[in-house]
Amino acid sequence: MARKKETLQELPEVSVSDDGEVRHLHLGTPWIQGSMRIDEPFALELEYVQRMMAWLLFADLAQVSKGHAMQLGLGAGAITKFCHKKLRICTTAIELNPQVLAVCRQWFKLPPDGPKLRVVLADASKEIQNPMWLGTVDALAVDLYDHEAAAPVLDSPDFYADCRALLTETGCMTVNLFGRASSFDRSLQSMSQAFGNDALWAFKPTREGNTVVLAQRTPTRPKRAELAERAEAIQARWDLPTTKWLRVFKPVNP
Repeated sequence: MARKKETLQELPEVSVSDDGEVRHLHLGTPWIQGSMRIDEPFALELEYVQRMMAWLLFADLAQVSKGHAMQLGLGAGAITKFCHKKLRICTTAIELNPQVLAVCRQWFKLPPDGPKLRVVLADASKEIQNPMWLGTVDALAVDLYDHEAAAPVLDSPDFYADCRALLTETGCMTVNLFGRASSFDRSLQSMSQAFGNDALWAFKPTREGNTVVLAQRTPTRPKRAELAERAEAIQARWDLPTTKWLRVFKPVNP
């Protein structure tokens, strides 16, 4: 995952472990920074990573493959691989640590760069200010933790404002928040300042303590029946547990 101010010499060592049918990525600690089911390398194994796809609930499903998805912090490449292989969407990942990219290619079945897939080795906080990306992203996934996994390393109102600037008018950002309650509240306030109170939705935390928050570039409030219909279509097409999501996914007002 990307780290803001580390030099390459200070970046944590990347390692891999196998736990039966599941492979995990670590950054110098036992903390799991990403996982892959070995016999289903393009499926989403972790519950919170599945929930990072909640932007599909607000998308025109017939147009998904014509859009652009971006991931900040490659992890084990799960979101990038799913978007590229399953959704067939143009996909960009931004990752600071070249070791992470090398391990994803060697051990986590990350395909090579091509016409609809690229990994940019860069500091996410700087790269997202590159004018070439502004207004081009339909789905932005933010999962930026260092090796200690205590709180997001990029989490300021200015950072989230830069994220908002990446999005198309109908685009969404999903963020993995993991850590203390005070950290969660601060993150929510930062997102609210950048996107507005009406733009935020959130899941209840997973058993592991991950809370996925979604922010819309243009706030909408689809009726529950409409969301349920979309959830059924997403589940049928891409085998995500979307029909269960609606019980634990609601608008938030920080």
